[in-house]
Amino acid sequence: MSYQNFQTNNRNTPDIDIRKIPPDKPLAVTVAFLVVIGLMIIFSASAQKCIDMGYTPLRFFIQQLIGVGAGCVGAYFLSNYNYNNYKNKSFIFAIIVIILLIMVKLIGTTVNGAQRWLYIGPINLQPSELAKPAIVMLIAGAFCSGTKLFTQSKIFLAYIPILIMLGLIFKQPNLSMVLLLLITSVIMYIAAGGSLKLLFGMGIPAAILFLINGLHDYQSSRITTWLNPGSDPLGAGYNILQSLVAIASGNFWGAGFGNSKQKLAWLPEAHTDFIFSVYAEEMGFIGCLLLICLFWSLLQRGVIIASKCRDMYGKLLALGLTFSICIQGFLNMFVASSFAPATGVPMPFISYGGTSVMVSLWMVGILFNISKENEKNIRMQHNVRYL
Repeated sequence: MSYQNFQTNNRNTPDIDIRKIPPDKPLAVTVAFLVVIGLMIIFSASAQKCIDMGYTPLRFFIQQLIGVGAGCVGAYFLSNYNYNNYKNKSFIFAIIVIILLIMVKLIGTTVNGAQRWLYIGPINLQPSELAKPAIVMLIAGAFCSGTKLFTQSKIFLAYIPILIMLGLIFKQPNLSMVLLLLITSVIMYIAAGGSLKLLFGMGIPAAILFLINGLHDYQSSRITTWLNPGSDPLGAGYNILQSLVAIASGNFWGAGFGNSKQKLAWLPEAHTDFIFSVYAEEMGFIGCLLLICLFWSLLQRGVIIASKCRDMYGKLLALGLTFSICIQGFLNMFVASSFAPATGVPMPFISYGGTSVMVSLWMVGILFNISKENEKNIRMQHNVRYL
């Protein structure tokens, strides 16, 4: 077939309704397992806490279920919304996130010394979670046409909004989220073909200077405590020591669903930051291996979807969304297992937090759309070939 005939037949080929293309099944099954496990362990970890607070044992479970519902609705819509449209709308989305972050700074709620939450009527929103897809979209748009770092459009349409978001998140303070977003951005830059020499030549000295001069006292003490938690077992090292006790108590098979003892009185933040510890105590080594495999499967499917995408914007978008979710999940496990200093980063789909699970599902919805567009292109090419 000549190129001219190919073009003519391609124009005459009826467009395929993307809504009739099923989402990536392995990804859908993986996310479904994560959501169900999250709902189960949140109920187990929070029931006694709810009773102690004078609420029904299902309070946190129901609130999380509402977040899952909103996330599923958004994921369905985003799975059918062409991801290429984000390229022109990411700047507007970033401005909305910046406004929400400023509102957090002005009227946000402070919990445990961190001002990260914004109450809008009955809605409890954590805008720093929305910064994850916003920054991924901006980075994907900046490097999809080349890895030259400094151009006028990149500076004003990508770097400045990103720096403002990172600055506002750092001031909450939420250093762990800043590091997560920076790591994701670096991975996307490398995937786009960026210069490793330039990256390490600028990035490593900047990181060292920041660690020397930019950390607050309590952030520096977290690193010291992580290195030797036994030096203050009833103070700074208490959380991580109790987390390790919970994980060790799980043994191979676990104590059984609902049978964690550490969550009752000894393990703080059992339903959020240290939910992996409760899960490990109840489900044991086998359950932990399952959870690790699920996040690894999600990472694998995201990379496969990115590799099949025809355009660089879609590739970078898929990689950024995937690594943003998976790095956060593994980081939470590392903290609970004392492989990393305490960060306060929730585990996607598992930890309690309506905004976290909602945004994570939205990000998966975008991945579904990229996989659907890949399948649509394959089907259209197949149809044209046999016209």
